Parts: sequence; C-alpha cells; structure tokens
Amino acid sequence: MLTTIYDTPEHQTLRDQVARFIAREVEPQADRWEEQGFVPREVLRRMGQAGLFGLMYESEWGGAEADALTNLVFAEALSQSTYAGFIITVLVHTDMASPHLHHAGSPAQKDRYLRKVIAGETITAVGITEPGAGSDVAGIRTTARRDGDHWVLNGTKMFITNGVHADLYFIAAKTGPGKREVSMFIVEKGTPGFSVGRALKKTGWLSSDTAELVLDNVRVPAAHLLGEEGKGFYSVMKNFQTERIALAAMAVGHCTRALELTLDFVRQRQAFGGPLWDQQTIRQRLSMMDARTRAARQFMYHCAWRVTQGHEIVQEVSMLKALTGELVNEVVQTCQQFHGGMGYIRETAIERLWRDARVLAIGGGATEVMLEEVAKRY
Repeated sequence: MLTTIYDTPEHQTLRDQVARFIAREVEPQADRWEEQGFVPREVLRRMGQAGLFGLMYESEWGGAEADALTNLVFAEALSQSTYAGFIITVLVHTDMASPHLHHAGSPAQKDRYLRKVIAGETITAVGITEPGAGSDVAGIRTTARRDGDHWVLNGTKMFITNGVHADLYFIAAKTGPGKREVSMFIVEKGTPGFSVGRALKKTGWLSSDTAELVLDNVRVPAAHLLGEEGKGFYSVMKNFQTERIALAAMAVGHCTRALELTLDFVRQRQAFGGPLWDQQTIRQRLSMMDARTRAARQFMYHCAWRVTQGHEIVQEVSMLKALTGELVNEVVQTCQQFHGGMGYIRETAIERLWRDARVLAIGGGATEVMLEEVAKRY
C-alpha cells in the first residue's frame, strides 16, 4: 500500500497485523459467514484480544491511546478484505457504537462496560435510525419518559447493524418537546420489552446482521442515561465525523482492492488476440480511477490529521463522505465491467465488492445529505 506523509513505522506495523489477521481468520471462512448472516463471536473476541478494539481509548480500560490517524490506518487496513459485512460488523463496534460510551459515559458506566467492549467480550450497536428518520436525527420518534428511578423507552429502530447479535445498545430517544431534545440510553440485551422485530435481508454486507429493533415500554435504570439529558443530538452529530471517516476508509479500501483485482485480471484475460490490458481504453480508465482513488485517499488522511489537531471539520468530512461514496460505486462497477461475465458470478470477489459498495453512498449520510452539509457551510 502506498504511504502518506502522515505515516509512521507504527502505522505499518498495524497494517501488517490487520493483514495477517484477515488472511488467517477471515478469508478462509468468510464465505460461510455470508451464508449464515453474521460474524462468529469467537472471531470478534480474538480481535479484541489482539488489541484491535480500543485503539483510541485510554489504557486504564485496555485501550491503546492512539490518535485518529492510527484509527484510520486500522479502518483502511481492515477494508482490504473483500468481505464488507465483516468490516462493517467491526467498524460499527469500534467507530460508531462504542464511541458513545467512551465520549459520554460516566466513570461508573465505563467501569461496568468499557473493558469488556475493548476486549471483544461485549459487542455493541447504536440505535439512531428509524423507519422515518435517518440522517435527520431531530426527526426520531422513539421516546423516553422518566418514571421515578427509571426511564421508559418506546419506539422502533431500523437498519441497525449488529442489531441481532450485539450485547449492548446505545439508543437515541426524544426526552422533551424540543426538536433536538434527544438523549442517549444504554440498553442491555435481554431487557424486558426490548426485542429484535426482524432480521433484515440485504443486497450486500451479507455477513453483517442487520435488524429492526422494537422498544415496548422498556424500563432502564436512571443510571443508564448516557451523557446529559437532552444533549444526545449533539453527541450523535459529533460521532458522525468518526463514523464518516471510517466509511470513507471502507470506500477507499474497496477501490484499492477492486483495482488490484482488475489489474491482475486484465493482464491475464485473453481477448482479441492478446490480453485485455492491450486495449487502450481499459488501460486509461484504470489509470484514471487509480489516480482519483489516490487523491481521495490523501484527502481522507488529511481529514484525520485535522481531527488530531483539534479542528472543526464537518464540511471537509461531509465532502469526503460524498466523494468516496460516489467514487467507490464508479470504480467497483467499472472494474466489474472489465471482468465480463465473471464479474456477475456470486463466487467472485469483484461481484461481492460491487454489491457491498452500493450502500456506501447511502449509509452514514446519503450523498445528497452530505452535499447539503457542505453547501450550508460556505
């Protein structure tokens, strides 16, 4: 993999560690995960034991106290796998769900949960999206009502990654009449009234479990309020930046792998009296897509570096999410086209990448939403 101006020897060590884990633990058995619809718990536990689930968290909880650049290196290295269902299972746990506990959790909450989260013994999910509210967090309809020493939650969450098999959920709910009066709550699996409505069947990301969650008079202790009452909207907005950089890393990783696979294929595939690589249009289109992928990758690392410097980068991250979400779909579809009929066969990596890439222009903030976030900051 090409280096960046931000690279350190430790970054390369991390890339090598992740590559070894993928080669040993993922690639040999991930086809089975695609069929069963989830990643086995023991695999996730081994990732935690390897120190890969708490890179940015404090050492007192078992974390590595790394920065946002190191976290990006991890996400990009993980995305060298062609099994995006595995990738998103991990990244939801590390970059989209557990950060809510890390950023807003009280010392008592962290002491109770965070060590097991980092160790891979407790897997997390975050419940924000609903049937009628996705990127529009202020539009959620799930409610939380104070009742003595408890909160009572009612509502439905949709498209929740890790929704079926997670142990710990961070749920967003309205706690007041104001449009942004949203709070976050810790809900443990098995809490009465909390259930999986249904497991959802998807076009891609087949080895990640995705669910509809139902909260029917779910009573949680008052101590399970995560952060300040009514401030959950801002917590969600803050965490969106980490989430969107991770999704950009998935997109760039998919672009890189698709190009690698396609370069190998067109050099070997014989057609019209020679390898496909001899066709000028194929060479030039692959070259341009590689150039655009490399440019997007440098922008992605620059955004992560800006985070380490403490800058406000909502506009840049929104640009990055829109750019990479569209780019990965163009690159992977073109690479699939160059594979011909083999690109449409379920057993090929390029076909899987094609299916898995589509959601990266939708999930975590659709392209159109991201461009509006960019435009309103000019």
